[in-house]
Amino acid sequence: MRVSLVNSAEQPWPVREVNSKVKSWIDRLGFIWVEGQITQLNVKPSWKNSYITLRDPEVEASVQLTCPTNLIRGLDFPLGDGDRIVVFAKPDFYTNRGSFSLAVHEIRPVGVGELLARIEKLRHQLAAEGLFAPERKKPIPFLPNRIGLITGRGSAAERDVLSVSQSRWPEVSFEIRNTAVQGARAVPEIINALQELDAMPEVDVIIIARGGGSVEDLLPFSEEALQRAVAAAHTPVVSAIGHEPDTPILDNTADLRAATPTDAAKRVVPDVALERTRIKELRDRTTAALRTWLNREVNTIAALRSRPVLANPFTTVERYEQDLERDSASMRRAITRLVDAETAAVGALRAQVSALGPSATLARGYSVVQVVPRDGTPPEVVMSIEQSPPGSQLRIRVADGSIVAAAMQTHPAD
Repeated sequence: MRVSLVNSAEQPWPVREVNSKVKSWIDRLGFIWVEGQITQLNVKPSWKNSYITLRDPEVEASVQLTCPTNLIRGLDFPLGDGDRIVVFAKPDFYTNRGSFSLAVHEIRPVGVGELLARIEKLRHQLAAEGLFAPERKKPIPFLPNRIGLITGRGSAAERDVLSVSQSRWPEVSFEIRNTAVQGARAVPEIINALQELDAMPEVDVIIIARGGGSVEDLLPFSEEALQRAVAAAHTPVVSAIGHEPDTPILDNTADLRAATPTDAAKRVVPDVALERTRIKELRDRTTAALRTWLNREVNTIAALRSRPVLANPFTTVERYEQDLERDSASMRRAITRLVDAETAAVGALRAQVSALGPSATLARGYSVVQVVPRDGTPPEVVMSIEQSPPGSQLRIRVADGSIVAAAMQTHPAD
């Protein structure tokens, strides 16, 4: 059959040509190794070929496997839903029905040791990204308004969480989401339930619970997609996977790790009876402390009131008032004595001045002769005949006035 190389609206390819081209492209891949998780296994002894749906555990992606039934029957290990396998297969495209499948030639199980090694590798990778950092951990509320619970339907984990929670706090409220907790459907269902509960504002904390199991059973709780969903959640998440030796990565990513679902209920739901007992003890201690403090303050006030200064607050004022009056009287007496003494001294000085002054001398018959200069300068007391030559105008001061005279002549003393 000749294949056309031209493709346009006027020269479209028929379906058979498209399928033929796709098959030729796929055939070029050759044999490949593929790993995944079995989600559906259709095997019947009477069939020549059996069919397996292989799913990627991290994302919603799957591929169909076509496997000879004799190959499956010849395996030395059983196959079941949820098993991890590696197949050696050749991609094949069926042109008649336009379907894709992998023609399987070999099947190998993924061993527990290899799974654990991959888990540890992923654990180190997420730790390096900071998903386990303590500062990322969100605190668990003391009294949650509503608790989200993700667990298997009718599981022992669900019963344990509910019974223990209600025994501790009868009014506790739950928002329950039942999902697969193992197998291929577990991760997407748990993630969907987590996102749904995280979007509910009344849910204060979310518990993811399972009652333990084998390494293979617990694989969903170490899947990378679930870890990133938990890290992205705004609501605190509690990991409650009942396990012994192996630790799923969810324990590291969650905000709180509980050893079992029962332990999760005890750590998330407060014991009302115990809290009431604590409140009563605190109230009693507070009352006793307050009473002791009050009695001490009353005694202190009584002791203060018994002091004289507080018994009569005016005592100090009255004492200082008396001191002030006494000091004032003393000051008045001192000032009076000082004024009297100074008055007497002034009188004595005045008498001395009067006795020694010119007035007293004039009263005894003496006079003071002054010459009056013609240039208008003040008169001068005549001390020498040279000051009053003949013709000089003289002023003679006596006790009851002054006399104006003129110098007639001068005579020097003998």
